[in-house]
Amino acid sequence: MGADIKALRGRIKSVDSTLHLTTAMGLVASSKIRRAAEAARRAREYERAIGEAVELLCASPVCEKSVYRQTREQGRDCVIVIAGDRGLAGGYNANVFRLCRELTDTDFVPIGKRACDRFGDGILSSEHLTLEEASALSERLCRAFCDGEYRRIGIVRTRYVSMLSQEAVLEWILPLEKTEKKSADIVFEPDERAVLEPTVKAYVTGVIVGAVRESFLSEVAARRTAMDSAGKNAQEMIEGLQLQYNRARQSAITQEITEIVAGSGV
Repeated sequence: MGADIKALRGRIKSVDSTLHLTTAMGLVASSKIRRAAEAARRAREYERAIGEAVELLCASPVCEKSVYRQTREQGRDCVIVIAGDRGLAGGYNANVFRLCRELTDTDFVPIGKRACDRFGDGILSSEHLTLEEASALSERLCRAFCDGEYRRIGIVRTRYVSMLSQEAVLEWILPLEKTEKKSADIVFEPDERAVLEPTVKAYVTGVIVGAVRESFLSEVAARRTAMDSAGKNAQEMIEGLQLQYNRARQSAITQEITEIVAGSGV
């Protein structure tokens, strides 16, 4: 009986320590959400603006034969994979990797420590991605696409739906899709072809930054939800163990009283 009580006391202490840990991690995630949401909003606005500029350029007949518009039937794909720097974020990382497993004939470019652990060298931090890192990656991928190394350039990102819902998706960046927009009322200097090259690179940079910022927002939201759930489970477990502990203590005390009474000959 004494051994059972000691074991229960140890389990309660262990689960209580876990509860404190999950609470702390949940608070850290909560503190990051507002900042992450603002960063994602700003990146989304830039991504949308530069995307509209690219659409206008692609509508021009001059850019019709640009290498960025050319589709290739054969060849390998290159996909940027954005995952978290840490775990304990529910299914955030698992959903990204599950989507990647469906891809064949694909080279992966990882962003985030968990993605680098799985796919090799890349950009180690998704939380602290810099504009310089995104621009350098954009330059490298655009050059590889123009040289014919890849038939498509894509990105696996996590779309933020709400605090309780995030969705891992695959989006293709290059080649640029044909658009129905008209650019006749806009004049590009010196001409559309000269403007397209730097604009496409800026567009790819914008997509990378926007995807990373939104994915990080999804990560911290998923982590806070996971920690809240873990905290509730830990609290329920503590309550159950505490009930077992109280019953064991009561049983032990009752047994001691019974033995004392029996020993006294009363």
